[in-house]
Amino acid sequence: MKRGTTDVAVSEPDPIEHKSHGYRCGNCNAEVTFDAAAQKLRCGHCGSVQDVPAAGPEGSHVQSYDLAAGIRAEQTGGMGRAAAAVRCQECGACVEYEAGTTTTACAFCGSSYVLPQEAAARAIRPESLVPFRIDRAASGRAFSGWLHGLWFRPSDLKHRARLQQIDGVYVPFWSYDCDVVSRWTADAGYYYYVTVTYRDSSGRRMTRRERRIRWVPASGARQDRYAGILVCASGGLPADLVSRIQSFDTRALVPYNPAYLSGWKAEEYVVDLQQGWGVASGRVAEEQHRRCAGDVPGDTQRRLSVNNAFLAVAWRHLLLPVWIAAYRYRNKVYRFLVNGQTGEVVGKAPWSFWKILLFVLVLLAIAGTVAKLAGVV
Repeated sequence: MKRGTTDVAVSEPDPIEHKSHGYRCGNCNAEVTFDAAAQKLRCGHCGSVQDVPAAGPEGSHVQSYDLAAGIRAEQTGGMGRAAAAVRCQECGACVEYEAGTTTTACAFCGSSYVLPQEAAARAIRPESLVPFRIDRAASGRAFSGWLHGLWFRPSDLKHRARLQQIDGVYVPFWSYDCDVVSRWTADAGYYYYVTVTYRDSSGRRMTRRERRIRWVPASGARQDRYAGILVCASGGLPADLVSRIQSFDTRALVPYNPAYLSGWKAEEYVVDLQQGWGVASGRVAEEQHRRCAGDVPGDTQRRLSVNNAFLAVAWRHLLLPVWIAAYRYRNKVYRFLVNGQTGEVVGKAPWSFWKILLFVLVLLAIAGTVAKLAGVV
C-alpha cells in the first residue's frame, strides 16, 4: 500500500457520473453480493462464489492529501455507482442504497421518518475502506456474548432481549496525520520543609515540620507525531457509542472498490473535512497538554500554558464497517454497535437496581466488619 502526501487539485468539480457496477454470477448470471465471512462475492441464487475483481488503475493505492488544499478544494466522485439516498429526519443520517432498493426505516436510529433525496452533487468518493469481516450471523453471536458478559443487569436480560434490527453499514471516517510542536510555560513547584513552633491546647511549646512550595518559572518545547487519528463523519451514529468502537486496524485498508459495497449500505459524509480536523486537533491538543505537564520539572506545578503549532497536516477519507443494531427488552429499544472488522460490541443496556443495591450493601457490610476488627486490634 503506497502512502504519500499530495496536494488536491483545486478545480471546478465535474458532475458525478453514476455508473452501475453490476456484479453478476459467472454460473447463473444472477446478482452477487460481497460475503463478509468468505471475503468473496457470493451468488444469492446458486450459492457460487467468485473473487472480488481487482480495482482499476486509479484505485491501486491509498493516498494522503494536504489539509489546506483539501479544505479549499471540493472533492468529487461519489460512491462510484448508481444509488438512491434517504435522509433521516430524526438523526440526520444520509444513507445510500443500491439502485432499486426501497427502505422505510433509518439504519441508524430505526426511525420510519426517512425521506428520499437526490444523490449529492459533490459527494465524496472514499479512496480506501476496510471490508466487512464479521457477517450478520457472527454479529448476532457477538451480541449474545456481549449480553452474557454484562454486570449489574437484569437476570433475564440475556433470555428476554430480542434482536430487533441489524444493518451492516460502511460508515465514513476522516483519518488525520500531523506533526505538532508544543511550547509550554508553567510554574514548577519544589517542596521544602520548615520547622514551625506552636503551642498546644495546654499551652506547651511544640514544634512540627510543615511542607512549603518554592515556585520557579519554567518553560520548554517538544515535538510529536500523530498518525491515523480517526474522526467519524457520520450524522447518524450516537456519539457516545461511536467514540468507543474505533478499534479498527487501518493496516487492513484496501483501495476503494465498489465490489466490497455490493449488497451493503454506505453513509454519506455529514461532517466535513474542516469540522473533522477541529475534532482531531482538539484531541491532539488535549494529549499535548498532558505530555507537556509531564515535562514540567519539580514536585508539582501550576499555571501550565501550552501553545501548539500543527505542521504537515494530511488527511484521508475512508469507509469503515459497522453493524448498527437494536434490541428490545421489556418494550424498550436499546441500541448497540458491532465493529464489522473485529466483532467488538459497544451498546446500551438496562441496569438492575436490585443488583446494584445488593452490591452496595455487601460493600457496607464488609467495611463495617473491617472497622470492627480494626477497633478490636
